[in-house]
Amino acid sequence: MRTPHTTSALALTIALATLASGCTQSNADERAEEPSPTTTTQAPQEQPARTARIAVTHDEGVTYLDATTLDVIGSTPATGFVRLNPAGDNRHLFLTTQGGFELLDTGTYGQAHGDHAHYYTQNPDTTGVVRSAEKPGHVVVHDGYTALFDDGTGRVDVYETSAITEDPIRTWQAPHAHHGVAIARADGSLIVTVGTEEERTGVAIIDEADNTIAETDQCPGVHGEAAAANGRIVVGCQDGIVIIDGDTITKVDAPDTYGRIGNQAGTHTSPIVLGDYKTDPDAELERPTRISLTNTDTAELTLVDLPSSYSFRSLERDDDGNALVLGTDGNLHIIDPVTATITASVPVTQPWEEPTEWQQPRPTVRYLDGMAYVTDPATKRIVAVDTVDATIWKETTLDITPNEISGVTGAAPTTHDHEGHDHN
Repeated sequence: MRTPHTTSALALTIALATLASGCTQSNADERAEEPSPTTTTQAPQEQPARTARIAVTHDEGVTYLDATTLDVIGSTPATGFVRLNPAGDNRHLFLTTQGGFELLDTGTYGQAHGDHAHYYTQNPDTTGVVRSAEKPGHVVVHDGYTALFDDGTGRVDVYETSAITEDPIRTWQAPHAHHGVAIARADGSLIVTVGTEEERTGVAIIDEADNTIAETDQCPGVHGEAAAANGRIVVGCQDGIVIIDGDTITKVDAPDTYGRIGNQAGTHTSPIVLGDYKTDPDAELERPTRISLTNTDTAELTLVDLPSSYSFRSLERDDDGNALVLGTDGNLHIIDPVTATITASVPVTQPWEEPTEWQQPRPTVRYLDGMAYVTDPATKRIVAVDTVDATIWKETTLDITPNEISGVTGAAPTTHDHEGHDHN
């Protein structure tokens, strides 16, 4: 079984590189005493390797756990319904609140130092940084940038991911406010959704001078995004999906007149994107039993039948590119995206039914640093699954009912990072 996090081969390599670098203990102590990018109640403590942490929302706020031990290490109080999104720098999370996007410090981070890095932990805490938004929506990390979309105004703010506590480097204003998404790319362009509060119709590519260089209106109900291999981006539609490759936009039609792909999960290691698939436009709550796999190399869409339904928080990818789907039958289904077949099903919860209100807790999966973490609100558990061995690695029971889940690796910030996101 693969051992995650701090005992990885990467950690050993880093430790050896540190010894070879000639960094003395006194120098390390001086670095540990340097102020952190954000202020917390505990001085940073240097660690021998990076420390991954996960965070779960609940009725009283956010609770943080060590991703290896599953020990609770802190909490942040919050009122009302809140959502979590990675900020992209392997340290911070955005807490979506009524006032905007509030930046949380998970208290684990790395600092690059030549050919190696140094790692620190401290208590998780708030940062005091709130990115104001009338109606905060999607947070997308891609190509070293983090884009925040304000559904209430249509404003997009773009940040350097490695400097997420600093001011935005670009702001773009959509012609009309809508429930949208924006993806910033390394060439300075923006991929943005097109629509109004009443109707979403397509996708556009905006250059550095805010000129539209490509656009399609053939994506009704546009929603969700994911990145695939070779720099491609996909965005879902009510009748299929669009692939953005450079400045080219390609529509892939669904096999049904109404075939909605609203949530996607991608990885830079695979050209195939996992998506949901719904076919009933009149359903108050459709419980689909098929998922979509879109090959961005060939622009082909494949549907896969599952033994159960799933929810919009059920889709993930692992490090090997496998598609992960958390079914209402209580199993985490592991799917080979190339053969479009289920290779293993790991029992993680009792059978469950998706609640009518999308804000209500339901089993949720999030893959982080070698493990798939599953929440089980019915039993207040967090279950860690090794998707290589298809076994439960570890689990714990909390004193709160978990809702959403996210996490950070604690690695030094990188300039190319992207995670698919679940959105209703």
